[in-house]
Amino acid sequence: MAVRTGRRAFLIGASGVVMEPMLATMSAPGAIALPAAIGQTLEAPALPKGGASQFAEVNGVRLHYVSVGSGPVVILLHGWPQTWLAWRGTMERLASQFRLIAPDLRGVGLSERPPSGYDKRTIAADIAALVDHVAGGRAHVVGHDMGGKAAYMLANLHPESIEKLVLVDCLLPGTENMDALRGGAWHYGFHMAPDIPEMLTKGRERDYIAAQIRAWSHRKGAIGEAEIAEFARHYASPGGMAAGFAYYRALREDAALAASFKERVMNMPVLAIGGRYGVGAKLAEAIARQARNLTAVIAEDSGHFVAEETPDFFCEQLQRFLAA
Repeated sequence: MAVRTGRRAFLIGASGVVMEPMLATMSAPGAIALPAAIGQTLEAPALPKGGASQFAEVNGVRLHYVSVGSGPVVILLHGWPQTWLAWRGTMERLASQFRLIAPDLRGVGLSERPPSGYDKRTIAADIAALVDHVAGGRAHVVGHDMGGKAAYMLANLHPESIEKLVLVDCLLPGTENMDALRGGAWHYGFHMAPDIPEMLTKGRERDYIAAQIRAWSHRKGAIGEAEIAEFARHYASPGGMAAGFAYYRALREDAALAASFKERVMNMPVLAIGGRYGVGAKLAEAIARQARNLTAVIAEDSGHFVAEETPDFFCEQLQRFLAA
């Protein structure tokens, strides 16, 4: 059955039931090697009221997404180390005005985990196909963190898919400071290293994800233990962490592609939201060279996770921008 509501079980296996997809082990250059999945049960978390859990075959990959509400379609793209669940609060607040679609990105949550395709060009193609599937080819797109990088690629490679673009506390591909000795974020290099992060986080996925979320949050309790446990449960499933790290391992390729966009103009309206204790104004400064119609705001009491740390402010900004 394609649609699931409430709390349902998704099984890994080959028995014909709905399955949590796995990544196969591959030896091709650039592929991520992952263990074969073993039988286990993963429950979908509580959905927004009136929401549905669905699947779509797009761009050669099976994506899971949650939908709720009615009105103009808004695609919500999560980042690391999260799943669609990052948007549940936003979906509950805005369901009366918009049809909100929150996918698990390729390799994450209940979406299929292929061994490759974690560069943002491919992720953008996934989302363009999803927009075709759920919205007939055009929708508002909101992206946070890695989802923001994918949304930026989508805006440059598939501009016809986007009505309005919202980027939330993310750094554009190629603008990341990966040198910790120069004040950059240490985790970039760690996540990009082959094999080592998988080895060192194995069995400690929840601890590692919790530490990452707390380090990047200004309001430390905004993302609760239940949500952290839910994120960790999916990333701890076979191949979950490897898929998450694969998004980082593709960043050099992403940066090379993004460098070719310097002369491109983004004609759709763009909203850039930075957390004061996150990327701040860096996002707006980076996107200003391309965006003809840019609105920039700062969430003053927020770190990286703007939607969770300042939900009222975030939803107010989103509603105002998308409805204009």
